[in-house]
Amino acid sequence: MSTRIPIGLLMDYEAEGSFSSRPHYALRTGYFDAIWRAGGLPVAIPYIEDAIASYLRTCAGFVLPGGFYTFPEKYYGCPPAEDEKRHPRHVFESRLMEEILNTQTPVLGICAGMQVIASARGATLYRSIKDDIDTEIDHLNAQPAEHTAHGVELTPGTLLHRIMQADVLQVNTAHNESVKTVPDDVVVNAIADDGIIEGIEISDQRFCLGVQWHPEFFATPGDPNFRLFEALVSASSGQQV
Repeated sequence: MSTRIPIGLLMDYEAEGSFSSRPHYALRTGYFDAIWRAGGLPVAIPYIEDAIASYLRTCAGFVLPGGFYTFPEKYYGCPPAEDEKRHPRHVFESRLMEEILNTQTPVLGICAGMQVIASARGATLYRSIKDDIDTEIDHLNAQPAEHTAHGVELTPGTLLHRIMQADVLQVNTAHNESVKTVPDDVVVNAIADDGIIEGIEISDQRFCLGVQWHPEFFATPGDPNFRLFEALVSASSGQQV
């Protein structure tokens, strides 16, 4: 029996919610299932900064998942507010992302996770697509996440294009923010029908990939979205993707 590759899944965070009125971690089971089906061993990652080095020694790759939480004002190209408070997830996630890049550890960012990857290299974000962009696509609520909502065009020659083996893909959507500008080392690999950036990758990293949609909802063998998780596990095992 082959040894499964440990893949760290960053947990999301809620100060209070239906699970508990006290702070707790949460993450949909679909992320864990996708990694397991792809041959990896999913490992939940809580926000313990002193454990980051241990996480990197233990996990061969990471997934930064989606989530609705507040980014710093600088991500939107604005000066920080005097009383700005950083969300607990961002405090930890930005530090983890820094070390992932420093160590060339494979990482897949999904939705908010893609925005974190891009922002780590200096990208800026749109705060609200519906307010900032003239588009007929409702990127937040067009369809339930189990259904596709719009098309994306994949950029030939990119890592994403090679993995997905497709020029055009129908994707789901559940985001209010999006990447606005990217620096030279952030490659745009997917664009929605209305011009919104739907995928990025970091050119000087071995495997550093982000998508704006939620592939975990379609991560079953035979679906192009499943190839993303297979590629992450393969890259994390040291294979060339």
